[in-house]
Amino acid sequence: MGHPLVRLLRVVRRHRPRAVRASCYSVLNKLFDLAPPALIGAAIDVVVKREASVFASFGVVDLDAQLWLLAGLTLAIWGFESIFEYAYKLDWRGLAQTVQHELRIEAYDHVQRLELGYFEDRSTGRLMSVLNDDINQLERFLDGGANDIIQVLTTVICIGIVFFGLSPLLALMAFVPVPLILWGSFHFQKRIAPRYADVREQAGLLNAQLANNIGGIATIKGFVAEDREVDRIGGLSGAYQESNRHAIRLSSAFSPLIRMVIVAGFVATLVYGGQLALRGELAVGAYGVLVFLTQRLLWPLTRLGQTFDLYQRALASTARVLDLLDTPPAIVGGETELSGVQGELRFRDVHFSYARGDEVLRGLELLAPAGHTTAIVGSTGAGKSTIVKLLRRFYDPTDGKVTLDGHDLRDLTLASLRRAVAVVSQDTFLFHGTVRENIAYGRPEATDDEVETAAQQAEAHDFIVGLPDGYDTIVGERGQKLSGGQRQRISIARAILTDPPVLVLDEATSSVDNETEAAIQRSMERLAQDRTVIVIAHRLSTVRSADRIYVLDAGKVHEQGSHDELIGRASGIYAALWRVQTGEPT
Repeated sequence: MGHPLVRLLRVVRRHRPRAVRASCYSVLNKLFDLAPPALIGAAIDVVVKREASVFASFGVVDLDAQLWLLAGLTLAIWGFESIFEYAYKLDWRGLAQTVQHELRIEAYDHVQRLELGYFEDRSTGRLMSVLNDDINQLERFLDGGANDIIQVLTTVICIGIVFFGLSPLLALMAFVPVPLILWGSFHFQKRIAPRYADVREQAGLLNAQLANNIGGIATIKGFVAEDREVDRIGGLSGAYQESNRHAIRLSSAFSPLIRMVIVAGFVATLVYGGQLALRGELAVGAYGVLVFLTQRLLWPLTRLGQTFDLYQRALASTARVLDLLDTPPAIVGGETELSGVQGELRFRDVHFSYARGDEVLRGLELLAPAGHTTAIVGSTGAGKSTIVKLLRRFYDPTDGKVTLDGHDLRDLTLASLRRAVAVVSQDTFLFHGTVRENIAYGRPEATDDEVETAAQQAEAHDFIVGLPDGYDTIVGERGQKLSGGQRQRISIARAILTDPPVLVLDEATSSVDNETEAAIQRSMERLAQDRTVIVIAHRLSTVRSADRIYVLDAGKVHEQGSHDELIGRASGIYAALWRVQTGEPT
């Protein structure tokens, strides 16, 4: 996959003109920033040599005129330095914000296209850490670190030219610390890189647990586990703190060590340059310029520690973000666009097992005729929920195939397949927003009249208009302001509004009271008209009117038939379940 820096440059490359412009502004700012020592040398030259100063060689002999020229040059240089500082900050920060925005959207878009199994194997908090914290680290580096590196390089090159022009031997003495500083910087980089990788990993673990606890706050309160969870978060936060401390301990030592190396170069320039000036081999003004430039050359190198700190944090984060982007989706849509869907579903010798798990479906054969209601029942673990996931291509069979109107689901585009198959499940998810927005989620362009008609058909309209703001009532995160039955009926209204040719009811009435169940059943009967309906249920009372009922056991169809036919098989699984649920004697 390549070094993280190379991969980062590929991301920035799409904004090459802006990056080049920002780099030019950084160089120009540094050039004007390096000019004041030359002005100081010129001022010394004016005072010492008077009419023979450097300005006199350009025709400015009058001393007052030389001083005013010096003042004018000072104002111009400081003005241009300020202008280019503003320009590079504007462009670097704009570039950082743009890359941050694009990378976050690109990563989020990619995450949405990954298969369901990816999310089942990873925590939400760790993904949030990548999409938020890691991308923010990258933005911080582009905001300041890139400019620092460019300006340090500019400083070394420009001052090197001046030094070697004035005194090659003195230049060598001043530049002796530079290779040591660069070697120390690269050595430091290798040492610090794994420590920051561990910091990002610990941050991900902490975010994952925080997200998990906030999502389960009701359970924590219900079991009076607040203190225990504080200890758990404290442990993870402590591990993150210790990981950071381990990295900081090394990064903090860099600048003091480099500073001691720098002092050697500065002292050499001060002493040897002074001796040259005393012997008349170096002009006093030139000596002043070299002393100031030595400081300008060497002291900024002490910031390399901070810059490399930002750089390593950015690379650790970049690796995590780009590794996420490099994760290929296991489920990729086909090329066939569904149209005129009749709704016939068929499972042909379907086998399926989750990663590192036992086989869940074992040669499943199942037919749901178009326009009919087909029910699937069975004990927990029989494979009912897996069937729903296969129908929507959240997973693919490990063997066999699932077809819709004769098309293998793997040949269909994912968008057309999932628009054709709607699911109402017991685990209803509502987004934080209004009732209207949640009903219209599948058809955001729907009119208010269409939304209300769907709500009426789902027998949700009456309770909705009784809410504080009616259809504009905020439902809260996951719909927590509504009861389970109310959330369920909004979910049904959402399915009605999309008008899918295939409707899957996955335990849609398992967690509601009898009155709500009756209302949902009436809604379902209306919704089942002229469409294929798959009903998955534990409660057999909800499937007795189905055209055909399949009874699953250990991943296979054990029985099939109508309700009356299955009841008639006294020794069958369905009949036994019916007797248990209705209280009939066995």
